[in-house]
Amino acid sequence: MDVKIDILTLFPQMFDVFNYSIIGRALKNNILSINTVDIREFTRDKHRKVDDYPYGGGAGMIMAAQPIVDCIKEVRTRNSGKVIYLGPRGETFNQSIAKKLSRENELIFLCGHYEGIDERVYKYIDMEISVGDFVVTGGEMACIPIVDSICRMIPNVLSNRESCVEESFYNGLLEYPQYTRPECFRGDSVPEVLLSGHHENIRKWRRTKSLVMTRDKRPDLFKKISLSEEDRELIKFYDGR
Repeated sequence: MDVKIDILTLFPQMFDVFNYSIIGRALKNNILSINTVDIREFTRDKHRKVDDYPYGGGAGMIMAAQPIVDCIKEVRTRNSGKVIYLGPRGETFNQSIAKKLSRENELIFLCGHYEGIDERVYKYIDMEISVGDFVVTGGEMACIPIVDSICRMIPNVLSNRESCVEESFYNGLLEYPQYTRPECFRGDSVPEVLLSGHHENIRKWRRTKSLVMTRDKRPDLFKKISLSEEDRELIKFYDGR
């Protein structure tokens, strides 16, 4: 087994999604393992409660420290990876973080719920990641796309046909437009350059489209890109037509 991922959650069934498509194939081929651990199994409360009211009052419930910490400690006996909490204080997830984490052999993800976790749990957490400045029902909703993004970067998860090298965000740019058969669909034709067989012209066309599309649709990404001299000439030619 190349990569081991444990997900600590109150709702293990939510992660059945990983049994399908590309990640499901990687699991069957033992390229990686994704194991879910039910935090509720570690509570000492006879009613299996894992949450309680916050000290000082306030709306909502807080996940208690005891079941989370005991769960983390048990998982750490067989997984020495970073404990990553899906929470609002963390760095916003992006492709750069995905690349970095995909190089780890073992990872542990903690999914919070309700109004968050007891502050004392943080001393057992190595890293916190956010999916953005908006509210979701629980950490599970954030964990699924994050784990999927990381797993796609693991060697041999994607086949050559599914290579991630030219996907959006991999190199800081949006992906260029893609077309498939038929050549003409309801009066809308595939750009002639893609039918030309001229590989250098196709490369330039794709690079230009990626640059311009990123500039126009995601200027926040575009301003982070170090443009080459060729990039500047391609954009200048495109804008001057």
